[in-house]
Amino acid sequence: MSSWSPEGNQSPGVLDPHLSRTLFLLLLIVAPSVHGATPNPEACQVFQSSNGSSVNCYPPAKFPRQLPADTIFLSVEFLNVTQLPPETLQGIPNLQDLHLSNNGLEKLSAKFLLPVPQLKVLDLTSNALTKLPPGLFQGSATLHTLVLNQNQLEVLETSWLQGLKALRHLDLSGNHLRTLPSGLLANFTDLRILDLGNNQLESLPSDLLRGPLKLERLHLEGNRLQALEKGLLEPQPNLSYLFLSDNRLATVAASAFQGLKQLDMLDLSNNSLSSVPKGLWASVGQPGAGRDMKDGFDISGNPWNCDQNLDDFYKWLVCNKDKMFFRNNTYCVEPKAMHGQTLLAAAMSHLKLKAGVEMDRNGLAEHCTP
Repeated sequence: MSSWSPEGNQSPGVLDPHLSRTLFLLLLIVAPSVHGATPNPEACQVFQSSNGSSVNCYPPAKFPRQLPADTIFLSVEFLNVTQLPPETLQGIPNLQDLHLSNNGLEKLSAKFLLPVPQLKVLDLTSNALTKLPPGLFQGSATLHTLVLNQNQLEVLETSWLQGLKALRHLDLSGNHLRTLPSGLLANFTDLRILDLGNNQLESLPSDLLRGPLKLERLHLEGNRLQALEKGLLEPQPNLSYLFLSDNRLATVAASAFQGLKQLDMLDLSNNSLSSVPKGLWASVGQPGAGRDMKDGFDISGNPWNCDQNLDDFYKWLVCNKDKMFFRNNTYCVEPKAMHGQTLLAAAMSHLKLKAGVEMDRNGLAEHCTP
């Protein structure tokens, strides 16, 4: 390991550049005492290996004017760098990971990423970006992870993301997005993770997911969505994790979950659901058919109306009760006679009354067989 500054020189090392960033920080603390040297506090730390150099810049370091030509990993965080000139990344064409979080960046040049065509990961967490320049990703055909969470984005344009042919993880959470443009993800056929959580979205374009073919995780929690429309999720047979908590959902289309046979986690907590339509759960969590949810589901924090209209839901709930989170904290609000009773208890009582017999374990198993 060595210090790198405009005035400093490199010294050889053998540390694997793929060590976690946590280990990097530990080494920053330990290395000076091991070598008995006092490092330049304004210098970044360089870790070298046969694959290339990894450079880490944390306070009180300053952004380096020069970087090792073989740099493959660059982390410049918490340095309050509000702007970066277009030529910042010149001379490091092999860069693969770039982390610029917590700097207060206000804008980027359209030419900023042109010198690093092999870039795979770009982390811009916790900055002050209000927009991206069209053409920013024109030379980023290998970029697979783009993190823009906790910025100041209020709108999003499709032209901002053009050129991202290999994108697999897109994080736009924690911004101020109210709407999304049609066709936003049309060319992202390999997208696996989409995070739109904690924005201000009131609705979603019907074609939002028509581009991705392999989506596995979808985060929509913490928005203002009022309805989950028919067809939105249909193109995603591989979707395993769906997060819809902390919205204002009052209605869910009967076919909203149609085709989601791989769903392992569903979070609908803290919404405005009092009832759900018959058939909603037909393809989700069917233990008797070998389609058990591996992780579970959360429907707590909703004002459930525990009447006979939930008959179809009651059957599903009882069959999947072992996968239910907060089962003792998911309550009926209506009718008044059942206020405060758990939804699961209401479901069990309803099915027993309907069958006219005590529902023992064998009866439950028979009830849950398709």
